[in-house]
Amino acid sequence: MASLTSHSASANVKTYAVGNIQNLEPVLSGKGDDPLWKNAMPLSDFSYPWENDVPPLTTFKALHNTDWLFLLYATTDENINIYVNKNEKEEVNASDRVEIFLRADDRLDPYYGLEIDPSGRVMDFRVSYHRKFDWNWTWPREDLRIKSSIQPIGYTVEIAISKRSLSTLGLLKDNRIEAGLYRGNCVSLTGSDALLKWISWVRPDSETPDFHVPSSFGLLILEE
Repeated sequence: MASLTSHSASANVKTYAVGNIQNLEPVLSGKGDDPLWKNAMPLSDFSYPWENDVPPLTTFKALHNTDWLFLLYATTDENINIYVNKNEKEEVNASDRVEIFLRADDRLDPYYGLEIDPSGRVMDFRVSYHRKFDWNWTWPREDLRIKSSIQPIGYTVEIAISKRSLSTLGLLKDNRIEAGLYRGNCVSLTGSDALLKWISWVRPDSETPDFHVPSSFGLLILEE
């Protein structure tokens, strides 16, 4: 992928081009099987920033039309772990999941997170740097759609986010969105005690596992 300098960052950042499907809209089944997804460029440039190992495959795609941003995560995972007790959104934190963080600029004040497990539960939050979470905040439900499915060797998550909400939150500017793309690979789960290995598109400038830093973000460019 080509690199360019973000308007709010001082260093080159990874970029991903989001295909424009005009007035069309993919049907979200949770399987990523709508033919429109063939118009999206697959991104599989994910790594373990803090592990000396090759991570299981993660493939990301994105499309947009006049009103919506569509995201697709397809994962390889032969050991899917989902923690369920009271079925609260915080239980996603002890489960396999895909994640996207969205920010207005590199001050991270605030930024927003969506973390979705294989069953489609979403843990959404607003944060200020560093790790000052507002767990009571939720993405407006009329502006967010999520579908997921579990297969024998992995899981798939489809997300639709309204451009209205992205613009209101100051996250969509000049057809650009500053985003971090991540995955929590839960390698073992005992009760609520989960052991996770962290997967990221961008390798953060952090010696210890932490996506909540400015250097973990890339740039989504919405094609005209």
